[in-house]
Amino acid sequence: MKNIILSLCVVTFYCLGCNSVSDTKKEELKPIEKVVINSFTIHKDSLVLNGNQGNWYYKNKLFSGYAVKYYPNNSLKEKIGFFNGKKQNEYRQWFANGVLKLESHYNQNVLVGSYKTWWNNDVLASEVNYLKGKKQGVELKWFKDGTLSRKRNLVDGREEGLQKAWLENGKLYVNYEAKNGRVFGMKRANSCYQLKNEKIEESKKI
Repeated sequence: MKNIILSLCVVTFYCLGCNSVSDTKKEELKPIEKVVINSFTIHKDSLVLNGNQGNWYYKNKLFSGYAVKYYPNNSLKEKIGFFNGKKQNEYRQWFANGVLKLESHYNQNVLVGSYKTWWNNDVLASEVNYLKGKKQGVELKWFKDGTLSRKRNLVDGREEGLQKAWLENGKLYVNYEAKNGRVFGMKRANSCYQLKNEKIEESKKI
């Protein structure tokens, strides 16, 4: 009888524990609802940032609306929403040729949700998700021709799990696992190469 009661307690504990974790994850992954922003639009240079507060002001008042910038040819360069002085909802940048360059999302000045960048030929360059201002999950990067160049697994902005990177010819350049701040595996497949400004360059021989 005692064994039966003990078994029931254990099962109940695990069920409650699993539900609790599941609910927490669902809450974290729940998308941020967009704030309704009025259509009032100004040039971004008209805004004044109070660095101590983290608030943006327009004519000495907390700004709500959209701020934009333009290229010399008058094509749109960037557009971002503000609500009560803080960055809110979508932020977008464009190349001078009109191709979308960057798309991200804010909630009260904090990056949330998807963050994407593109090459000027309209090919996706990178993609990652943010949770409360930190990169979360899989981060992917591509070369200009659309070939995958990097795949990272991240937890709270830090590498955790398998990490890989490839050269433009498809050769695996990085292949290791990050775990609790330690690295296991092939961090650099060929010591004759090094990363510089996200580009692979041949090391100089001494």
